[in-house]
Amino acid sequence: MSFELIVSIILGFSLAAAAGFRVFVPLLVLSLSAHFGWFPVNDTWQWVGSVPALVLLGVATLFEVGAYFIPWVDNLLDTISVPLAAIAGTLLMVATMGDMDPTITWALAIIAGGGAAAAVSGTTSATRLGSTATTGGIANPLVAGTETVAATTVSVASIFSPILALILVLILIGLAWKIISRLRRA
Repeated sequence: MSFELIVSIILGFSLAAAAGFRVFVPLLVLSLSAHFGWFPVNDTWQWVGSVPALVLLGVATLFEVGAYFIPWVDNLLDTISVPLAAIAGTLLMVATMGDMDPTITWALAIIAGGGAAAAVSGTTSATRLGSTATTGGIANPLVAGTETVAATTVSVASIFSPILALILVLILIGLAWKIISRLRRA
């Protein structure tokens, strides 16, 4: 396995995990990366770097991020975020994979990419549910802001330093589990 392939797998996994925090943020970062040539995407994903894709993903990102700051809408979004994050995580991983056998690419993307995104999204949903239960939703904007910063940080780090992004993902997942454990005890 080549070094470039390992980097593309780590990049895809990190972007997929970021999709668990916010579905559209890593897609927008990938679009920017493809548009400016910061990281090459799979040949069939060249469209993601187009101006129409940038505009569409930018608008979708603004709506998604804004909606999470509206009380009770955030909890409604959580009901659909896990499957959407899993789909986005799978697609992000496919987009970053090099020339591999499609069977291996899709299997890895579904298991690692979709799985990482779904796990992170499930964890953030549980965190928000705990926040709603313990604070009546007052702390949810803080949770939303933290998730948006995490999605942005991991996504940008994925493009410029995939290894650093992987470390960030592991740290953030560990922190989220600690918060959930504390909320369950409270």
